[in-house]
This record gives sequence, structure tokens and C-alpha cells, in this order.
Amino acid sequence: MDQYRHLDFLRVTESAALAASKWVGKGMRDEADLAACEAMRGELNSMEMDATIVIGEGERDEAPMLYIGEKLGRPGGPEIQIAVDPLEGTNLCANGTPNAIAVLAAAVEGDGFLMHAPDCYMEKLVVGPECAGVVDITVPPRINVRMMAKALGKDVDECIIGILDRPRHETLIQELRDAGCRVHLVPDGDLSVAIAALDPESGVDGLMGIGGAPEGVITAAAVLCTGGEMQARLKFTIDGQRERAEKMVDGDVDRVFTTEDLARGNVTFAATGITAGDLLKGVRFRYGCAYTESIVMRSFNHTIRRIETTHRLGMGLADRRR
Repeated sequence: MDQYRHLDFLRVTESAALAASKWVGKGMRDEADLAACEAMRGELNSMEMDATIVIGEGERDEAPMLYIGEKLGRPGGPEIQIAVDPLEGTNLCANGTPNAIAVLAAAVEGDGFLMHAPDCYMEKLVVGPECAGVVDITVPPRINVRMMAKALGKDVDECIIGILDRPRHETLIQELRDAGCRVHLVPDGDLSVAIAALDPESGVDGLMGIGGAPEGVITAAAVLCTGGEMQARLKFTIDGQRERAEKMVDGDVDRVFTTEDLARGNVTFAATGITAGDLLKGVRFRYGCAYTESIVMRSFNHTIRRIETTHRLGMGLADRRR
């Protein structure tokens, strides 16, 4: 992946965020999701590449926009795997609440890899570089948080763990609180909080709990770029999920997946804020302009860029590409 293409992917997430931002707080989640999908698809099709969606909105018959297996791009470029979530946090966007983002991960075929994750749940443990190598998803959470506190040079009661606010996490939440740890509950979308856990300035020290497996692969791309660590286990709740996973995933589907089982090699990650949250500012409007904040990462050289962009709203997408 050449040194400039990551900025093209930044433009993709910016376009999706701008499109979705027009629906923030209007209670219309499907309209917001469709707007983000259409904007992201248009930008991806403008790029010179032979891209395939490996993680998208679902199978073709169920998701007319950015479906798994969809081909995108203009002839002449490299073969690239794309994992997207044009609107991570549809309810968050519809309700105008924090942490809605547009996000994308990309890997060059033969030089990088993104696992084609089955549509099931995944238990996740995500930590930043300081805690890489000291955590173990197979041990009780109270032990992990003690090890994390030691690695971070703080007390357990100073640690903050992000967790999706779901009934399935009641025992996990209570165990962490009993250990003295602080818990940061998020109503929807664990991806934004997982990425925040990789940033020492965010205040979030780690992510624990069960969320979507496709989002886990996108998270792993960011973990790879930052030098953090992710461990994961697939969770099957519906008949047929295990059989489907066995056809899609190499090896034992019950094993602990590491970061590089999910994403490895030459990978780019990009995300743009839609509503303000733990990771990024949301889209803001003033005097005929929109303002976005994004983060772009590359595993090739482990660069992490935060980019604030001013978009003059009277200009079309083609004008902004110049």
C-alpha cells in the first residue's frame, strides 16, 4: 500500500461521516446508515484499486449497500481487502449520543490480511502497548486488571475498563467493580471505545466483554497499527453459526484468537467522528463549513495521525479531491 493511499481512505471515512451527520439526533437510524453507505461506496469506487469487501453490512441479499464480496474501485490498482462500518453506532447517531463513527480497515492482498469474520459474537480483550504481553483472556477479569494496573504504574482503582452496557455483562461488571476497578459503560458500539483504549490520552485503559465479531476484526487492524494487544474468542448463540464459522475461519474456531489471527501485515485503519466521543470529535458546522476529526493509522511504519479537516460545503466531492 503506497504512502499516500491511506489519505484516500481518510477521505472515504470523512465522506461517510459528513453524510451521516445530517441525520444526527433525528431518530432515523436507517436513513443515516444508508447515507453513510452511499457516501462511502461512492468514494471507494473513485479509487484506483481492485477492492473486495470482506466485512460489510451483511450478505448481498440482506444488504444492498457495501455487502460482503462486493467489488469496488477503478481498474489499474492493487488488490485490496476492505472491512467497513460506514456508521458504527446507528442508534448513537439517531439519538445524537456519543461515539458514532465511520470506520474502515484495508489490507493489500498478499501483503496484508483481514479475517473474514462470521456474523456472530466475539469476546474481546483489548489493551494498549503498555499492557501488551501481560493480559490473558482465559483468566478472571480481576486478575487481568491487576496485571494491567501494574504495567500502567497505577492502582486498580485508577483503571478504567470500557464495556458495552448489556445484561450479558452484569457478572463481568460486578467482578471488576468488586476488584476496585472503574467501569466505563457504553450504550452501543464497542469499536470506538476499543480504539480509545489504545490511546493513552483517552482515559480508557482497556476493553472487555462480548460484541460483534466483524467489528472485532476492524478493531484488530487498529491494534496492529498501534502495537497494542487483542485477544478474542468466538461466541455462537444461533444454530448454524458454528458450522458457518468453520467454513470461513482457518483452524479451531474455539481457540483464542490473537491480533495477528484477525489482522496482519500491511494494514491501514481510518476513522472519522460523527458524534463526539471517547475517540474523536463529532462533525461540527459553522459559517458554511463542516469540521471533522479523524484518526489514520498504518501498520507498515506504525504511524498514527490525528487529522482535523475543514470542508467547504459548497464544494462537491470531486472538488475536494483536488
